[in-house]
Amino acid sequence: MQDWAFWVAAGILVLAVAAILLQSLSHGARMAAAEAMDMQVYRDQLAEVDRDLARGTLSAEEAQRLRTEVSRRLLEADRRGASTARTRPKGAGGAGMAAAGAIIALTMAGAVSGYLWLGAPGYPDVPLAARLAEADALMRDRPSQADAVARAAQPTPTTPDPEFAALMEKLRTAVAARPKDVVGLELLARNEAGLGNLAAAEAALRQLMLARGEDRRAEDHASLAEILIRAAGGYVSPEAEAELVQALQLDPQNGAALYFSGLMFAQGGRYDRSFALWRTLLEAGPEDAAWIAPIRAQIAEIADRAGVRYDVPAAPGPGAGDIAAAAEMSAEDRQAMIEGMVAQLSDRLATEGGPAEDWARLITSLSVLDRKPEAEAIYAEAMARFAGRTVELSFLRQTAVEAGLDAP
Repeated sequence: MQDWAFWVAAGILVLAVAAILLQSLSHGARMAAAEAMDMQVYRDQLAEVDRDLARGTLSAEEAQRLRTEVSRRLLEADRRGASTARTRPKGAGGAGMAAAGAIIALTMAGAVSGYLWLGAPGYPDVPLAARLAEADALMRDRPSQADAVARAAQPTPTTPDPEFAALMEKLRTAVAARPKDVVGLELLARNEAGLGNLAAAEAALRQLMLARGEDRRAEDHASLAEILIRAAGGYVSPEAEAELVQALQLDPQNGAALYFSGLMFAQGGRYDRSFALWRTLLEAGPEDAAWIAPIRAQIAEIADRAGVRYDVPAAPGPGAGDIAAAAEMSAEDRQAMIEGMVAQLSDRLATEGGPAEDWARLITSLSVLDRKPEAEAIYAEAMARFAGRTVELSFLRQTAVEAGLDAP
């Protein structure tokens, strides 16, 4: 049904319901008026009996009989009037009818507003079973890893400084000579991923899992899945899903595997499953876990798509005392306090480092303070520090875009 046809039908239904309600109210008012008229007629008849008795046109016996009959009818009419008054809304006549009409109009307007907010005007009915079947088909028929890699823009490998490049060559040579050296393979996979050599990192991880044999670890499968996802431009392929399944079979609480599983479900339209996974991760913490920041940035939209009303827990911030103290400051003092807090955060990150969320907070703060060049420098430094870590890098890019920076 086209939009205009839907609204015509909805308007007719609204008017019909309103007419029925108003007719019910007006019917009660008409009944009350009719019963009042009947009672007045019976009172007039009693008065007429008394006048006929006084004129001598009625005998005393006949007058008494007529009084009894009319009085009976008067009492019956009075009982009907009392029953109508109990069931009829107060003020059903006159101003009461106008008030009732206004209430009905407001109720109908509220119903239409509620539908505009919760519903989807113009869309055909899509049963839950059909939506789930469509999502399952989308998951089942999604592109393979090779197809996704062929279409994705591959990251440009980082050129390390000569000293680090020499160390990497030595590491590669050592691993080639000792292909079952677990420690060497771990170092090689981590550093190749950090440099953006994704194919080499994938090969090292697969070799590492062969070297471990039965002692394979959930972290290895989760890391391999992350490499595959990076190579596919953030897309979770069936091959990456298989690694996530392996990771969760070994460790059902592996945070990285759960995060990427939620990403996979979101890409496949199963926002309900994505929300369930991400909500558990977000509320379990810890706040400095790599997946918390990107989940916090996306879960509100995921919840909305899943049809869930969810208030995202606030990130740790200033305490009530800090807020109260800031409220009492002058504008100049408050600005100085903010500048000091930003400087402290910048110094701490430069000397001690910190989670991606702290770097994002510093980038946003500098942007708000209109210190865009510094924000861009911090963003570039953060991207270098978190090289090879897909979750943190995607969150930092989103932060930079929201801050108005050029985010490559």
